[in-house]
Amino acid sequence: MIETLGKELSVPVSIDTYKSKVTREALKAGASVINDISALRFDPDMASIAAEAGVPVILMHMKGTPGNMQDNPTYDDLITEILNFLKDAVTRAVKAGIRKDLIMVDPGIGFGKTFDDNLKIIKELSRFGSLQSPILLGSSNKAFIGHILNKEAHERNTGTMATVAAAIMNGAHIVRVHNVKMAVETAKMVDAIKRGSVGNT
Repeated sequence: MIETLGKELSVPVSIDTYKSKVTREALKAGASVINDISALRFDPDMASIAAEAGVPVILMHMKGTPGNMQDNPTYDDLITEILNFLKDAVTRAVKAGIRKDLIMVDPGIGFGKTFDDNLKIIKELSRFGSLQSPILLGSSNKAFIGHILNKEAHERNTGTMATVAAAIMNGAHIVRVHNVKMAVETAKMVDAIKRGSVGNT
């Protein structure tokens, strides 16, 4: 599948995994971005593989593991704790040989977060600029949107685009979405608002 996509698409293919074996094979097949929800913590070989490949790496914050991350997640200071986690993750990645300019950070919407936590992250996303790495946000169709709007996953386009707009206004460089066409239009409008001019559309 990755080999086929790589031949048909002109954009980078990102793989979502925290397993070094999967990563190694996916890179051989043509993947060119590593998205690790564990921020290189779960598999000791991930960092070296990423460093050797010289590809962009997304380091995401997650409280706990995929199996227990939503078991009553609590924080003393949500944003500060996520910031410190990601700062340590970036430092660890650089020490492993991954170039700083290839590192992106993701505060992990929905991964060990309450609905209110997700909203606060988007509201205060600008604080993550202190990490001096591109910020990725993945809020698309998440449960907190459905909770607020009382919508099923396939009905959350409007809510998702509201989070995309807010995220970009607050400093997101990359958004992970399901409805790409709608997100592109939303991003173009928000970028124009941020510029305060029509500019080069």
